[in-house]
Amino acid sequence: MSEYVEFEGKNVQKALEKAGQELNKAVDQLEYDVVSHGSSGIFGFVGVKKAKIRVKINGSTQRQLQEDAREQARNLVANAFDEEEGDEIEEEVAAAEIESVDMDQAILDGKAALQRMIDFISEGCQVDAETRNGRILFKVAGGNSALLIGKRGQTLEAIQYLVEKIINKKNDTRIRVMVDVEGYLSARKSNLQKLASKLAEKAKKINKPVTIGQMNAYDRRIVHLHLKDNQEVRTQSVGEGYYRKLVIFPKRRRRGKS
Repeated sequence: MSEYVEFEGKNVQKALEKAGQELNKAVDQLEYDVVSHGSSGIFGFVGVKKAKIRVKINGSTQRQLQEDAREQARNLVANAFDEEEGDEIEEEVAAAEIESVDMDQAILDGKAALQRMIDFISEGCQVDAETRNGRILFKVAGGNSALLIGKRGQTLEAIQYLVEKIINKKNDTRIRVMVDVEGYLSARKSNLQKLASKLAEKAKKINKPVTIGQMNAYDRRIVHLHLKDNQEVRTQSVGEGYYRKLVIFPKRRRRGKS
């Protein structure tokens, strides 16, 4: 029984080359239909659509491709969003890691990309940038800040992720990027530190672990750093994926000598 599988590329030719590589066939041996010729979009950022083809294959090849696709998806999610515990509590990027990077050019590229993105979301926004501990901080002022930040900061988080990807596309060394809107990050940090202190006291009082609901890596890092010098509690991220829970554990109390 024959099946069909779709492949995408920058254009039809690229999609065909990708299909040939994955199916281990020459391009002229493929039986295919063109689903879409694709679109370059606006400024190369918004509305970009890849070309798509549908290739005829047999059933056994289909099953193997499905398994490969699942594995690729798992790896992509892990690489794009997952951060190890060490990354969460890392305070600064070593100067040696970024000395070979043209930070001025990275700022220009990031600022231009960010401005284009937010102009499609809200009018009247201005972007400034500065470097801080080896990171680039973009500060957005004006416009509809609530719209740019989104629920629980998720829109802002997505924008930051895209800007970082665009900047690092040209660099071998990863440059960490932060995007702030009208001081949201500072307010969020202050609120999280207050919450962490409150829940640490609760954990000590009831002598049981206290859990903070699903948090992104940036928020977990704030809590880890805030409580790392507290001698009476310890923190640990639990769960899988990007939005993990954070648990505050009371440290065991030493029994006094009788």
